[in-house]
Amino acid sequence: VLGWGGIGAFVLGGVTYISSSGIVAKVLSDLGRLGNRETPVVLSLLVFEDLAMAVYLPILTTVLAGVSFAGGLQAVGISLVVVTIVLVVALRFGATVSAVVDSKDREVFLLTLIGGALLVAGLASAMQVSAAVGAFLLGIAISGATATNAARLLEPLRDLFAAVFFVVFGLNTDPATIPPVLGYALLLALITTITKVATGWWAAKRQGVGRLGRARAGAALIARGEFSIVIAGLAVASGAVTEELAALATAYVLLMAVFGPIAARLAEPAMNLFRRSVPLPV
Repeated sequence: VLGWGGIGAFVLGGVTYISSSGIVAKVLSDLGRLGNRETPVVLSLLVFEDLAMAVYLPILTTVLAGVSFAGGLQAVGISLVVVTIVLVVALRFGATVSAVVDSKDREVFLLTLIGGALLVAGLASAMQVSAAVGAFLLGIAISGATATNAARLLEPLRDLFAAVFFVVFGLNTDPATIPPVLGYALLLALITTITKVATGWWAAKRQGVGRLGRARAGAALIARGEFSIVIAGLAVASGAVTEELAALATAYVLLMAVFGPIAARLAEPAMNLFRRSVPLPV
């Protein structure tokens, strides 16, 4: 529709598809919803989206590089093999991986986690799998008490790097490029908000969660962030799309990163107000 062709549409599909795991996790923690019944549904959807990126990103890079169809299939095949191996290791040897990483010394534990993340991310990148997906898979492989301690230890670093990421994002954003594409960004925000809420509602309903929990699940998935910017950045750097796409992605992510947490906070009061006005069965 915007005249950017199939490649532009493919890029925007990735930009608008994946929710921000970092923002969603932070919002759920701040709102005290980690123990809610719908939270496992939200986290499962986020994990699925991150795994989908392990397939999407190799396809994207090959498309942007103009590689042949056979080359694209090879990249996707490598990605699927790597993801499968890591998932098998996580399911069958998670305790062993956790024992190797774990340490009673907090400094050693922290350095081991960071070193392991860098190593796995580097290997994943060398094998044409996203470095972010590689680090994510390492997190899946760590389980039990080790995972709990690691999450507690890495939480300040997570918040710090999230802030740094958006600072860099802001430094690379030219405010003058946003107004021309703001209308399209608002339209994309509206459409993808509806689809994310519908996805969360449907998934939570399948798990027997009540209407209030379904609304919270859908609203929690609205926020977009880091992956969307990475996808747009890859596309623009390749020269396969115009700078307007980057501006549209910037405006879109800004809207969703701000509106997502607000919607997550307002979902429960809005649903309660609606239920008082129009009584519905739970």
